[in-house]
Amino acid sequence: MTKVAVSRNGIDIAENSYLKDVFRRFSKHKLAMVSLVLLIMEILLVIALPKFLHLDPYTSDYNTLFGAGPSGAHWLGTDDIGRDNFARFLYGGQVSLLVGIVSAIISLLVGVPLGLIAGYYRGAIETVIMRLADIFMSFPSMVLILVLVSVLGPSVATVTIVIGVLGWPRFARTIYGNVLSARESEYVEAARAIGTRDGAIMMKYILPNTFAPVLIAFTFRAAQAIITESSLSFLGMGVQAPMASWGNILYQAQSISVLAAKPWLWMPPGIALLVTILCINFLGDGIRDALDTKIVI
Repeated sequence: MTKVAVSRNGIDIAENSYLKDVFRRFSKHKLAMVSLVLLIMEILLVIALPKFLHLDPYTSDYNTLFGAGPSGAHWLGTDDIGRDNFARFLYGGQVSLLVGIVSAIISLLVGVPLGLIAGYYRGAIETVIMRLADIFMSFPSMVLILVLVSVLGPSVATVTIVIGVLGWPRFARTIYGNVLSARESEYVEAARAIGTRDGAIMMKYILPNTFAPVLIAFTFRAAQAIITESSLSFLGMGVQAPMASWGNILYQAQSISVLAAKPWLWMPPGIALLVTILCINFLGDGIRDALDTKIVI
């Protein structure tokens, strides 16, 4: 953790030096750098290629056989109603990545303030928030998500919000433990002594010095959210047709005949999910190692 020390001209020299050291250490983590490049390329491809190639994931091509194999016109063939599988694969990537990232952001925005308040104020507020987190974590997450999605109705927005809201306890518990130690630090005591308000202390002094573990948790939560969305869609309770996601593309390939005879239907989304999850996890490992000064890179 860094100590906040503001110089006369407003430039935090110690903190800038620390950030430079973090970036230098991260850039030396080969797996993390390769993963970062792959993720950036993946995001650019799923966003840019459909527009560049004028791909349509919803319109059936009546000039080709439905369920046809790969061809020059359709690189991954067509589905049972003549839609281009390659277009659906790319648009499915947009949806899967969007659900994963946005739901992780929702979890962070809910969990971090609650954990910060619980760790700083202690007492009854701490008891209510942390026991509530324990209750959320005591339920099997997939079962609870399935119940809520079935009640609210499966859609991209519903799946994203439900996964995001149910993921807040991890962020709350992560920052809570760090706030407990940071609130007793000398720089916090000094801020209290000069009459700094609690909100300013939490935002200016405690949060910057306890946020590093949250950043690491964010990467792993995003990967977990992508897996959860894919699992829900594979079970038929996630993203619904005609909208595509990598999970519901795999859902269409449940039969043995498709698995054996048409690998072009399920291998691209399966490989994309595997690569994406691995890259996000390696990226989280790189951030963790860069922030931990005890590890030599």
